[in-house]
Amino acid sequence: MNKTTPVTSAVESRSTTYAALIKEIGRGAKGSHPLTREQAEWLFGRILDGSVPPLELGAILLALRMKGESLDELLGFKAALDARTVQIIPPPGAPRVVVLPTYNGARRQPNLMPLLALLLARHGVPVLIQGRHDFDSRVSPFELLAELGIEPAADIAVAAQQLAGHGLACLRLETLCPGLADLLALRPRLGLRNSGHTVAKLLDPCRGHSLRVVAVTHPEYLVRMNELLQAEHASAMLLRGTEGEAYANPRRRPRLLGFRDGGPLLLAEAEEGGAPPLASLPDLPDASANAGLIRDMLDGHLPIPGPIIDQAIALHWLSGACTSAEEARQRISQ
Repeated sequence: MNKTTPVTSAVESRSTTYAALIKEIGRGAKGSHPLTREQAEWLFGRILDGSVPPLELGAILLALRMKGESLDELLGFKAALDARTVQIIPPPGAPRVVVLPTYNGARRQPNLMPLLALLLARHGVPVLIQGRHDFDSRVSPFELLAELGIEPAADIAVAAQQLAGHGLACLRLETLCPGLADLLALRPRLGLRNSGHTVAKLLDPCRGHSLRVVAVTHPEYLVRMNELLQAEHASAMLLRGTEGEAYANPRRRPRLLGFRDGGPLLLAEAEEGGAPPLASLPDLPDASANAGLIRDMLDGHLPIPGPIIDQAIALHWLSGACTSAEEARQRISQ
């Protein structure tokens, strides 16, 4: 009995700690209290390490989902994520590496995230695509990328070689942060997204040398992410994504907000009016047809939508590949 007592006590101690945190965040939208940044970092670190018992983990994820994450909580989560994200050596002397997250895939419209990536790489801006896909109802972005000859790199070293040699690499989340991949894998089981899906868009595998494209779906997250990117002195672009993907809606350009060392820069205001279908851009979410569409645009057989051009110009300039937005426009428009 004496041999098992310390183990039992340790489990009870951990459960008591989690219970105290759940009590703070689990009282609903009006009665709950946010965690401090330090509490959030400790808790999310334990989650990523797989140390939180299943019952407590489910309660924590659902409580955060109902309450919504505060700025301090997101900053704490991001700190824990940074400590567990492997880093890639960027190409020497190159512009900042544009990091494009891909977690949703295509639902109705064709997915033009690879078009943006290929357009930037063509003009000398290195691009790293990172993500994961577990939506049965959507076309996988990795299936689309494979149709375009872009396969996830086997490891970090291969990705670094691809960035240096071709200016484009792709990595699955499992390679960059296995703990976060495990957390996102709970979505089908729980039936809901969780805080992991929010911070996955913030993942930074080239800290100090990256330009992250942060795409959100819900308007309230535009405010929250704006605050976070300023607080962490980020180099980034923030926009409302297209079906959750990190490219500007070709039917109506969203507001493009840039950040240099956390300072916000309005790059393009949102276009007004509706978002009617484009005759030159049929709804082709099928991976093969989608890939053909992207090839035709890159080859000049079809026009590249204006909002994608605008986004590419802004990223080209923010990356440091040129000294002005006008120079970036001249290069991208060639």
